[in-house]
Amino acid sequence: MNEKNGEPNNKELYALLHISPEASDEEIRRAYRQWAQVYHPDKCQSPQMKEIATENFQRVCEAYEILTDEKKRMIYDIYGMEGLNSGLELGPKLNKVEEIKEELERLKRQMEQEKVAAHFQPSGSILANLSWPDFVDGDGIMRGMVMASEVQTQISKHTSLAIGGNLAVNSNAGGGATTAILRHNLSPVSSVEFMGSIGLQSLLGMQSSRQLSVHSTAIMGITMSLRDGSINLSNTWSRQLSETTNGNIHLSLGVESSIGVGWRKKDENMSASGGIKIGTSSFGATAHYTHFFSAKSHGRIAGTVGSGALALEIGGGRKVSKSSTVRMLYSIGIQGLIWKFELHRGGQKLVVPILLSNHLNPVFATGAFIIPVSLYFTLKNFVFKPYYRRREKQKGLDKFEKTRGQVKEARTAAKKAQQLLQNVANRKRNKQLEMGGLVIVKAIYGNIKAWHNKSEQETEEKEDEVASQIIDVTVPLNFLVNDSGQLKLHQGVKKSGIMGFCDPCPGQVKHLCVEYTHRGTRYEVTVDDYAELLIPDQSHKVV
Repeated sequence: MNEKNGEPNNKELYALLHISPEASDEEIRRAYRQWAQVYHPDKCQSPQMKEIATENFQRVCEAYEILTDEKKRMIYDIYGMEGLNSGLELGPKLNKVEEIKEELERLKRQMEQEKVAAHFQPSGSILANLSWPDFVDGDGIMRGMVMASEVQTQISKHTSLAIGGNLAVNSNAGGGATTAILRHNLSPVSSVEFMGSIGLQSLLGMQSSRQLSVHSTAIMGITMSLRDGSINLSNTWSRQLSETTNGNIHLSLGVESSIGVGWRKKDENMSASGGIKIGTSSFGATAHYTHFFSAKSHGRIAGTVGSGALALEIGGGRKVSKSSTVRMLYSIGIQGLIWKFELHRGGQKLVVPILLSNHLNPVFATGAFIIPVSLYFTLKNFVFKPYYRRREKQKGLDKFEKTRGQVKEARTAAKKAQQLLQNVANRKRNKQLEMGGLVIVKAIYGNIKAWHNKSEQETEEKEDEVASQIIDVTVPLNFLVNDSGQLKLHQGVKKSGIMGFCDPCPGQVKHLCVEYTHRGTRYEVTVDDYAELLIPDQSHKVV
C-alpha cells in the first residue's frame, strides 16, 4: 500500500502490461514480449508514428525492468513509484532481498509510529452553564462550569496509558479529580484495565473485557472507594444483533445497585439508541434518533424520563469543516426551557446550555423554538449556502486549472497510444464480428455519473465540460479481447494505467462503462475504477 493521500498504490505498471499484481515472472515476460511487438519503433514507417511508438515502447520497457527485478518490484508493490524514486536506495546499501525486507519493515514501523503520534492528541470538553433568569435578576449569567481533559499515549504495541482530569464549579462550590487508566491487551480478544482516581471521587478499580464470540463481548469490573471503603461490582454483556445493531445489559452491585438494558443502531442514514435503567432508589429511560440529511448535516430528537428528569430535546447540526461540527439543540422539560450550543472540533468539545426560563410558558416555549429555527434557515439559504457554493466552485476551478495541463498531456499520450493499437484492434473486432464473438461497441472511462446526468437542455459549454471528464476507450478494449473472445481487467489495478487510457478527471470518482455484443445479443456493464471486469457475462444482458 502507498499511504500517500490515503489511497492504495494504483498498480499502473501492471495495468500497462495488462497483467495481475500477482503475475509470475513468466507472465510478465510474456506480456512484455506482446507489448514490445506492438510498440517497437522499427514496425512504424512514418516519423510521427515512430515517435509515438518509441515513447510507449520506453514505458513498456520501464515497467518490465521494474517488475522483473525482485527488489524493485517489492518496493513498488508497497510504496509505488514514489518509493522507487525517492524512498529507498538500491545498490550497495540494499543488495539482498533480506535487506530490502528489513528496510521495508523499518519504514513500516516508522509509518506506524507516525500514525501513533498523529493519534497522540489530547481530548477535552468544556461545559458552561448560563442562565438568562439569573442574569435578569442581577445574579450573573454564569451558573457553573465543568472542564475535563485527557491525554492518551501508546506505551507499547499492547499497552496504553490515559491520564485525565476534571474541574467543576457550581455557584460557590467546586472540586476536581485526576484519573489514570492503564490498559493492556492480553490477546486479540481480551484486555485488562487498571484505574486510579484522586479527588472528589477517590477510587481504585480494575476492569477486564473479553470477546466471547464473533458477536458477543463481556466486561467485568470492580471499584473501591478510598473514602469509605465501599465496593462496587459491575458486569456488562453486549451482543451484535445485526450488521448495524447491537444491544447490551449492564448490572451494577454496590451502594447504588442497578440493572440496565440498551440498544444502538447506526447506518449511513440514521443513528438511534435507547435504554432503560432501574436502580434501588431511581429509574430512568432515554432514547435518541439522529437522521443524516447529507454528509454534512443532521437532525436529532431525544427524550429522557425518570425519577429526576423529564425532558424532550430537538435540534440539528452541521459540519462546517473537515474536523469541526456545530450543533444547536432546544430542550423543554421540568428543568425549564434550554438552548444548547455545541462545537465539536477533533477531540475537543464546547457545550453551552442557556437556561431561558424556569417556567413552561407555552407562548414563550413556542417562540424560543421558532425564532432560532427561522433564523437558521434564513442564514442557511441566503448566506451560508451561496457562500459555500461560490467557495466550492472556486476550488473546482482552481483545481481544474492546476491539472488541466497535465490532463491535456495525458489525453494526447492516450490518443497516440490508441493510434498504434487501431489497426490490430480493428482486425480483432472484424474477426469477432465474423465469429459472432465479443465486440466492444462503446466504452467510456471517467466521471460516468456526470455523463449520464447531463440533460438535453445543457449549454454547449456545459456539454464540453462534461465531455472533458471522460475518455473514449473503445479501441484499447477491442485490442485487449483475446482469441477466445474474452476480456479481463484485473482486480485492484487502476484502469487509467491501461495502454490507451488516461485519468480525465483527477480527484473524482471514476468508472468504466462498456457496451458490447456477443452472439448478436447486446450487453452493458459499469464497474468501479479498481474492480475486476470479465466479459462476456450473462448478468450484463440488456433486457
